[in-house]
Amino acid sequence: MTLDDLNNLNFKDIGNWPLIPKAVLLGLLFLVILLASYWVDWSQQFSDLDAAKQQEAKLRETFLAKKKQAINLDTYKQQLKDIELSFGALLRQLPNKSEMEALITDINQAGLGRGLEFELFKPASQETLSEFYAELPITIHVTGSYHDLGAFASDVSQLSRIVTLNNISIVPGKDSNVLAMDATAKTFRYLDEDEVAAQKKSAAKAKGDKK
Repeated sequence: MTLDDLNNLNFKDIGNWPLIPKAVLLGLLFLVILLASYWVDWSQQFSDLDAAKQQEAKLRETFLAKKKQAINLDTYKQQLKDIELSFGALLRQLPNKSEMEALITDINQAGLGRGLEFELFKPASQETLSEFYAELPITIHVTGSYHDLGAFASDVSQLSRIVTLNNISIVPGKDSNVLAMDATAKTFRYLDEDEVAAQKKSAAKAKGDKK
């Protein structure tokens, strides 16, 4: 088919066109319909399909995680029991309010038993409260030999109650055979039920005030 033949095609009489021009026109028409369909409807369907696939992947991950938890439920329960037992053991190492005075005396006696001289042994006037325990720092200044100071620190660490030595500073004393140690001994006690309730109430109030 020549260029003249194409120029002579009558769009009002497409039915009498030769086969090749008809096929080309039908192909172009089909392509236009496809593009229009994609633009009007299919593009949204493809977007919805992608979103559904992503949601399916998230649900699958959630399902697998839940399934894993269900399979390991007995293990988790046992781990929780072990944690509760460990927590209970640690809690028993904290004295209650009535036992704090005896603990302070034990710390003092640990130093005197090693021949140390306390020049300062001053519990703080106020405790620092946490969620379920209270912390009481004690400022101490003791003098003694290097060996006795080390033995005192070891004795404190082996007390039946939790006591930590912090901010330790050791300097030569007035006597050449004596050292002076400054430290903060921290003791801890657990809060009774009323104190725990008060702490939770205070924390809830503080959280509400921030909002």
